[in-house]
Amino acid sequence: MSAFLLFRVQFGRYTCRSCLARLSKNAKRYCSSASSQSQLRRPNPLNKSKLSPGPARTRFAPSPTGYLHLGSLRTALFNYLLAKRTGGQFLLRIEDTDKKRTIPDAEKRLLQDLRWAGLEWDEGPEVGGPYGPYKQSERTEMYHEHAEILLESGRAYRCFCTARRLSELAEQRSKLGLPTDYDRTCANIPKEESDHRAARGEKHVVRLLIPDAYPQFVDLIYGNVGRTLKPGRRGDEAYEDPILLKTDGLPTYHLANVVDDHHMKITHVIRGTEWLPATPKHLAMYEAFGWTPPEFAHVGLLTDQEGNKLSKRNFDTDIASFRDKMGIFPEALANFVALLGWSHGSRSDIITMNDLINKFTMKFTKGNTTVTLGKLWFLQNEHARIRANDGGKGFDEMVDKVVELVNRNSSFGDYETVLGGRSLRDYVAKIIRADAKNYSTAEGFVMRSHFFFTQLIHPTSVTDAPGIPLLAKDLAEISEADWQPDRLKAKIKEIAAGAQGAENPAKELYHYLRKVLADGKDGAGVADIMTILGRKESLRRLGGDVLRSNV
Repeated sequence: MSAFLLFRVQFGRYTCRSCLARLSKNAKRYCSSASSQSQLRRPNPLNKSKLSPGPARTRFAPSPTGYLHLGSLRTALFNYLLAKRTGGQFLLRIEDTDKKRTIPDAEKRLLQDLRWAGLEWDEGPEVGGPYGPYKQSERTEMYHEHAEILLESGRAYRCFCTARRLSELAEQRSKLGLPTDYDRTCANIPKEESDHRAARGEKHVVRLLIPDAYPQFVDLIYGNVGRTLKPGRRGDEAYEDPILLKTDGLPTYHLANVVDDHHMKITHVIRGTEWLPATPKHLAMYEAFGWTPPEFAHVGLLTDQEGNKLSKRNFDTDIASFRDKMGIFPEALANFVALLGWSHGSRSDIITMNDLINKFTMKFTKGNTTVTLGKLWFLQNEHARIRANDGGKGFDEMVDKVVELVNRNSSFGDYETVLGGRSLRDYVAKIIRADAKNYSTAEGFVMRSHFFFTQLIHPTSVTDAPGIPLLAKDLAEISEADWQPDRLKAKIKEIAAGAQGAENPAKELYHYLRKVLADGKDGAGVADIMTILGRKESLRRLGGDVLRSNV
C-alpha cells in the first residue's frame, strides 16, 4: 500500500485502524530522528561579525501571486549570500498553493528576475535537486500525511465550523473588544466522531492545537523574542490555533512552510519582520513533530521617507521597473539592496557580488530601513565606471545600447560625417570610457553626449572672436599621430601660459574650448573630447572656415 493511501482519512477518505497503527510506526520516516530531537533547539545568537560554523542551507520561497519586488529581492539576496559565504546551498521553492490570487506569468518572471539580478539557485525549478519537487502544489500528498500525524498525536484537530459561524463569532467578539481568534468548539469532538464525519465528506479544516505556552526561541537579530504567555486566558477563551489544511485540501503557509523547510534540510531562514509574529506558531509545529527548527533571522521592513511600508502606492518596487524603465545594472541593484539593513564594515559602499559573498556576515541592523534612490544612482555611476574599466560583457551591453539609441535618434542624422569613416561602435566605446563616471542610463548618456554625434554650428561671433583662429592654428601644429590627451593637454597649457590680459587664462581657455567643442556641456575632459572627436572635427569646430584648407 502506498504512503498516500495511509492518509486518506482526510477530506472524506477512509483509513482503517490497522493502517493508522502502521502509520505511527512509519512516522519516523517523516520525523527524522524524532526521539533525539524532541527538545526544541535553543540556538545561541551569532557573533555578529562571524557566521555559524558549517555550510548553511537557505531558501527563497516566493508566491506567484505577484512579481519580484525590492523587499523580496533583498530577502533572496541575504539568503543567497549566507549560503555562498558558508559553502552551502541556496534553494528556490515556489509556494503556489494560493490559486485564486496566482498571476499567470508571475512564476516565469520570478525566475527571470532572480537570474538577471545574479542569484542562481542550487536547487529548485528548472534545476532540480534531491528534495524536490520544489513547487508546493506538487507536494500536497506530503502535507496531508503530516496533518494526519498531528491528528493522531493529538497536536491537531478537525474544525467543522462553517464560515458563517466563524464570521459571526469574530463579529461578536470584536464588539466586546475581545480577540477574534477561534474558541476551540471543535477541539472537544471525540476522535472517532471526527474521523466519521470526515469519512462521510463533511467539510472541515485542520487546526494546530497550540500548547499552553509558546516555545521560546532566539532570533539571530532580535535575540529572545519568543512569547511565553498562554494563548487562551481565563475569561478570554480565544486561541491562535492556526489552520493547517483548508477545506479544499490545500495547505496553508504555516504547514507547508514548516514541512518543506524540514524535509529540504533548511538550516537558516532569513525573512522580514512581518513573519516574526508567526514564528512561535511555526516553532510550536516543529515541537509537535519533534523536529529541530532552523535558525531564524528577521530583518526590518523597507519604508519610504515618511516611514510607510513600501508598496505600489508610494514606490514602484517591481524589479522589472528598475531593469526596464530605469536601466539599472543588476550588479548596481544587488549592491544597493544589500546595503538596506546590513552593515558591511568596509570603507566603501561599492561592492561587487563576489565581494558581497566574501564580506557577508549576519550583522543586520535592527528596525526598519528607509529607502531613497540617491544611493542607487551613485552606485549605478560607480558600477558603470567599473564596467568601463573592466570591459567584458557588461561594458559591451552599455556600448550596444548607446549605439542603438544613436541610430534611432533622427537628430543625429549627420553623425557619420563627424565619424569620418570610423566605426560608430568603437567611437561610442571611447566616449563611455572617457565619461563613465557620469553614466546613469543609456538614454541620459546619449542626451548629455549629443555633441559627439552632430556637427555643431556655432554663431559667427564665437568662431570669429579675437585670437580664436590663432588658437586653432596653434593646435593644428599637433599632427594626427600625436593627437592624444597628453600632447593636447601640454599644448593647451603652453597656449594658456602665453595668454595676456586674462586673470586666469588657463580656466578661461578651457571654458572656451568646452563651449566650442562640447556645446558647453560638462563631462569628459577637454583633451579627451578632442581626442575622441579627432583632429579634423576638433579643428573644424575651433576654426570654422578659417582652417578648412589647413586641416
